[in-house]
Amino acid sequence: MRIIAGIAGGIPLAAPRSLARPTADRVREALFSILGDRVDGAAVLDLFAGSGALGIEALSRGAHSALFVELQSDACRTIEVNLTKARLRGGEVRKMEVLRFLKQSGPSLAARFDLIFADPPYARDEEKRKILDNLLNQKDLPMLLKQDGLFVLEVMEHTPLPSSTPWQEMDRRRYGGTELAFLTKAADPAT
Repeated sequence: MRIIAGIAGGIPLAAPRSLARPTADRVREALFSILGDRVDGAAVLDLFAGSGALGIEALSRGAHSALFVELQSDACRTIEVNLTKARLRGGEVRKMEVLRFLKQSGPSLAARFDLIFADPPYARDEEKRKILDNLLNQKDLPMLLKQDGLFVLEVMEHTPLPSSTPWQEMDRRRYGGTELAFLTKAADPAT
């Protein structure tokens, strides 16, 4: 695993032992090719950050800042190591469970992020399906995204998203067993 492009392109990234499936280089390369100029100067939120590969790639490609939220201690240490190795600035790591972070930080970080990345545990069983459903139905998450922002969700192929969420799916791309869902805030029916 490595940083694909930008000022830190080619630098290898460490992966924490607790990380079951880091986002593959080819998936990250495709994602950032799709995002293009959206990354330059962006404020990024990387949820379920793991190694921090998505947020670090964004910083390397010109993002202004990246906030990494991860519960596992070894993953948080790995993100710090990767940021230091890549000599990237603007990264901040928060060791916290994602849903708790959203509930506690929602109002204080309202409309702060241009891009939100989330790579929750793949919904292979009912417990992990609940994590995905709770994330997508969490009322504070859309508040964090700027009006013209984009939420990129990594899921296992053929994973249906709940239909009654505050999100509108704009696009979905498949890369092997991984799919990237590109979401925006759903239009408010009251307006």
